[in-house]
Amino acid sequence: MAPSVRHAHPGAIDELAADFPQLKIIMAHPGWPWVDETTAVALHKGNVYWEMSGWAPKHFPGNLKVDIRGRLQDKIMFGSDYPSLPYERILREWAELGYSDAVMEKVMHGNAERVLGL
Repeated sequence: MAPSVRHAHPGAIDELAADFPQLKIIMAHPGWPWVDETTAVALHKGNVYWEMSGWAPKHFPGNLKVDIRGRLQDKIMFGSDYPSLPYERILREWAELGYSDAVMEKVMHGNAERVLGL
């Protein structure tokens, strides 16, 4: 039996991040159906980051697309979900979002390198 979807609510990450502020936490997937709440956790907690595997970028909610360009640009990391989403498709869809080169550099590798100490 699959667990209840309520266990995927980002409130649990918020509590964990507050209790362990030195722990780096990387949330996975775009956070549906709690995209706004997931955004809030990523912004409120300095030790929480967010990788975007599991969804094709063209399906990201509009507010998430806008926030990646701005206030989330230092928190977001590329994730492919390969082979479910072929690289050609996911890279094309990221490019179609029209982000600046600086934002794409952060999303595609810069943020992960910084957070993971690479």
